[in-house]
Amino acid sequence: MSISSAAARQHLRPEELKVGGGQNAAQEAQLQYKGAQVLRVEAVTEFQKDVIKKMQDEQVLDTWLNPAAGRTHVDIMVPATALDQVKAELQNVSATFRVMIADVEAAIKDENPALSESELEELEGRKGHRMTFQNYHRVSDIHGYLDYLAQTFPDLVSVQTIGSSIEGRPLKMIKITGAKAGPKPAFYIDGGIHAREWISPASVSYIIQELVENREKYAFADSIDFYIVPVVNPDGYEYTHNGMRLWRKNRKDAQKGRCAGTDLNRNFGYKWGGAGSSRDPCQEIYAGSGPFSEPETQAIRNFVSSLGTRVRGYVTFHSYGQYILYPWGYDKKVPPDYTDLDRIGKMAAKKMREVGGASYTVGNSASLLYAASGGADDWAKGGPRVKYTYTIELRDRGRFGFLLPANYIVPTGKEAFAAIQTISEEIAATG
Repeated sequence: MSISSAAARQHLRPEELKVGGGQNAAQEAQLQYKGAQVLRVEAVTEFQKDVIKKMQDEQVLDTWLNPAAGRTHVDIMVPATALDQVKAELQNVSATFRVMIADVEAAIKDENPALSESELEELEGRKGHRMTFQNYHRVSDIHGYLDYLAQTFPDLVSVQTIGSSIEGRPLKMIKITGAKAGPKPAFYIDGGIHAREWISPASVSYIIQELVENREKYAFADSIDFYIVPVVNPDGYEYTHNGMRLWRKNRKDAQKGRCAGTDLNRNFGYKWGGAGSSRDPCQEIYAGSGPFSEPETQAIRNFVSSLGTRVRGYVTFHSYGQYILYPWGYDKKVPPDYTDLDRIGKMAAKKMREVGGASYTVGNSASLLYAASGGADDWAKGGPRVKYTYTIELRDRGRFGFLLPANYIVPTGKEAFAAIQTISEEIAATG
């Protein structure tokens, strides 16, 4: 049946059917998630999946997690105003579902027990920075931590700005220098491409802590120069704190409301604009006006390219689903050295489970999940030809989704670091 049927839309105004509502940033910033739910839908048939996709395209709901190999369920967030109609639509096509998050607004409130300003000031006075790993922090705290490390460990750490966001925020990168003399392989790591995935910048910050403040534990760190950008999308990340918690894209053309922004992980210039991306600015996977149209992706391209053939590792952290993914994402193909990527990925997954307890699935992006053109990992492999290139989707598998409570930061950070350690040890051993 048609998603635009009268039964699916009765009693709903057009603006109420759109996740995010409204057509300007002021309206979006007032969005209330009260009563919205996350449903896990067992979408077995292609027709059922098409029904969900059409509702996504019409912005009736927001798809959080798409079907993957060996998995038929889809996670969707539905605003309270559309719940009855969406559930009826799913029942009409015999798709079974269950509630994963009963009240999205309540989950947002429970996610991050924020420290007061006085507590932050006391913390800064004692430690020289405001970062903790018991809370999700704003960009200023994350960048402040990088600056603190550069001041405290000047022989080891330096911080530079590799570019600016669309709204002019700095893209800060920390370099952690290997102690061994002479040229060393480089390892590029980033997080926070998608604004709502808070566990990503938090886990990347945890990796930085281990590589700097606990460096003596890790012999491999002497043999590699690490270049790490914890927040690639600072505008979007800030907007998830002071506007829409579940915003995904950057903030280009912010005045356009729901139709603002570009999905930075569809904007890289290798096989740009293909399957799994969109040319419609109102879609979550909008690829931008052209390859590298955004200043954030331009900055990464320019910086990584400047390192030349030294770059042996490239890992970008996302959430959620617990996957270690390697190219290609644009099509169900694999690079010639995929056996190496698969072997190291499985070693990383084993180590991650040992240190944190969560199980991670390893495989090719397009085959294991879905096609996604214009991704950072495809560009790293197909452009500068980085050997060990991965996208790692962190916790969880859907109980909390993008609203992972802050008490999961440390175990997830440990898992993220275990992956970096495994890849780094391979790079250090092979040069």
